[in-house]
Amino acid sequence: MRQLIVRNVEDELVVALKRRAARHGRSAEAEHRAILREVLERDAERPSFKDLLATMPDVGTDEDFAAPRDLPRDVRW
Repeated sequence: MRQLIVRNVEDELVVALKRRAARHGRSAEAEHRAILREVLERDAERPSFKDLLATMPDVGTDEDFAAPRDLPRDVRW
């Protein structure tokens, strides 16, 4: 298994991590792994923008979305 070293972590974050770990009855290192796993799994489950677009119903025609064109215009001097 690989190791991950995180440097320059603010003291407040370290304290918050240790408190959260204590609430869950595990070490700060185990809590850190759990947080990473939870966030990364949630991110992996999120559908891509392409998938989201594919779920949209296919309604209307291209003409429904055409921008009105009133050109050419008469130019008066």
